[in-house]
Amino acid sequence: MGLLIKVFIFDRILQTKKMNLTTSKPRIVIVDILRGVAIMAIMLLHNIEHFNFYNFPEPANDLMRSIDSGIWDTMFFIFSGKAYAIFSLLFGFSFYIQYTNQQNKSYDFRLRFLWRMVLLFCLGCINGAFFPGDILVLYSIISPILIITCKLSNKWLLIIAGGLLLQPMEWYKFFAALGDDNAIQSVAQWKIHMRNYYPVLAKPYFWATIKSNFWDGQWFSILWGYSHGRFFQTAALFLLGMILGRTGKFENLDSQMKFWSKTLLIGVLTFIPLYIFVNTIPELTPNKASQTALNTIFSSFRNFSFTMILVGFIVIVWNHIKRGKLFDTLAIYGKMSLTNYITQSIVGSFVYFEFGLGLWNDLGKTGSFLMGIALLICQIMFCKLWLSHFKQGPFEYIWKKATWIGYRKR
Repeated sequence: MGLLIKVFIFDRILQTKKMNLTTSKPRIVIVDILRGVAIMAIMLLHNIEHFNFYNFPEPANDLMRSIDSGIWDTMFFIFSGKAYAIFSLLFGFSFYIQYTNQQNKSYDFRLRFLWRMVLLFCLGCINGAFFPGDILVLYSIISPILIITCKLSNKWLLIIAGGLLLQPMEWYKFFAALGDDNAIQSVAQWKIHMRNYYPVLAKPYFWATIKSNFWDGQWFSILWGYSHGRFFQTAALFLLGMILGRTGKFENLDSQMKFWSKTLLIGVLTFIPLYIFVNTIPELTPNKASQTALNTIFSSFRNFSFTMILVGFIVIVWNHIKRGKLFDTLAIYGKMSLTNYITQSIVGSFVYFEFGLGLWNDLGKTGSFLMGIALLICQIMFCKLWLSHFKQGPFEYIWKKATWIGYRKR
């Protein structure tokens, strides 16, 4: 009997050690909350935009027109260009976590990350087949900058990120356009593809819609991003997210409150003059092409400033509260951000495009906003149900499994 007890105790010790070796580090809750805020904002914005199908019924009366305008202006003021920026910061942060975890195991993650981005490109193509505004393909294209720079010091990362945030391509366009308004011809190439996919979305043909979104929709998204400075800004945000990871700004938040308070303050102080300046750009130069370039540059600065405000505010508030159903719900929602991003495109296209319910000409901006809230609630309920049985969302699981295909643990 004594021998059996000793064997049982020894077995439990082995199992405990095995569990300690295999158990991953706990998730950083504030990062999931920020992801939840970003994907929630994307859901609501995409709904009031009819998932990039900007056709709306005429408001029934002046009151309805005023409500529509208020919802549209408020949502775009708070979240447009900022939700994607938060997503981009956290993309760079996630790379840091994955790269460091594998580095601690003496494994060079860079080539595996490149394969992971090939998979993200494929996921973006699936998403883009439903939603002509996908960002996953753009992320996969820009992501190699993380591989190239991951061994540089924080100082050099800041220098590179700062240079990218300055939008060098847009400054070139600005100066080139000063002498000749026709010098820059590529600014609105995305409109060609937008005009191509628009008529298809209003027709009840599923495969024609998928085909049009897959080709014209993706080119629209990529060229729109290029024309609006998203390539340079996204790359900069990736690097800044990696720096936030390196410096532990999302961990031990009590010791990081000085940094986040400064972030919030700098965001407020820079956003106000930038907001005023962007609104005065048409008065500075009569040249349309130079106006477009200046607007892209300083709108990028303005959105980055407001992103600092949002992130700083959320981090500070959560660090003081650290509880509550709202934050818990946002964390759950953010934990399945990839699944939520792709499924909202699939469901949203069915709701608004003509191959599905075709509500693009029935729901105005207010109705679309309410539809967005309803779909958001449905997604949250699905997340809670799914995560009560599984550790991660279905698309997160598939992406992770496919990332490590062919890898043999040492």
